[in-house]
Amino acid sequence: MKILITNDDGIDSAGIKALANEMKKIGEVTVVAPRTEQSAVGHAITMKIPLRVIEYFNNGEFFGYAVEGTPADCVKIGIRNIMKSPPDIVISGINHGSNTAINIIYSGTVSAAREAAIMDIPSIAVSVTNHTAKHFDYAAKISKALTLLVLKNGLPNGTLLNVNVPDLPENQIAGIKLTRQGKSKWDDIYEERIDPYGKKYYWLTGNLIETDKDLNTDHFAIKNNYVSISPIHFDLTDYSTYNTMKSWNIENLLSIVEKG
Repeated sequence: MKILITNDDGIDSAGIKALANEMKKIGEVTVVAPRTEQSAVGHAITMKIPLRVIEYFNNGEFFGYAVEGTPADCVKIGIRNIMKSPPDIVISGINHGSNTAINIIYSGTVSAAREAAIMDIPSIAVSVTNHTAKHFDYAAKISKALTLLVLKNGLPNGTLLNVNVPDLPENQIAGIKLTRQGKSKWDDIYEERIDPYGKKYYWLTGNLIETDKDLNTDHFAIKNNYVSISPIHFDLTDYSTYNTMKSWNIENLLSIVEKG
């Protein structure tokens, strides 16, 4: 089994090392990850500057390839250029901090897995619910077990699994839930500040608006110490509205507008 591992926290993060070590128990692991942290870059790709790749060593041993680019870049170049043949699965993580609800849109971790799904390769995004996370072992075990389950049962083309694990010892995890994406979101605030030279700048802060109250949603599940596993995809079509708009006679839009 060939496994491609990436993340958005950077190739030297504790999460990716824990994930790689666990996945090596079941397959041949290739690590291709950003050289520096790329949190919240979404699905950005590099187009107008050189995309450089260097070998990365951890404690004197080769660990993987560090890319001067985004998580999506890492998946693309990992599959197209670095690996001799496509991986059986791509795993992005283990991210420091949860990726649930509306935050999925911004996540570099989820976007890396989504890029693999676009390339018709099964993929999983894995996060631990704390930016200063300490408990990666259980998340790594979940990743390994879920990988085997995905490869056994398959996923539809374009679908990936988004996994969030509470940052707790294993004996404090309440269970595992199959969930859907929640709707909680951040109310962003740009704080105006002054730098040491007296010049104005802004710093992003905000408050989380928690609207999810159902254990079948990702955000509420992890808040109640459950592991959340959500199948998501990159088709953004609103099919309900699409069907409603069929009655608009939209093909004749210009003539409708001209008639008033």
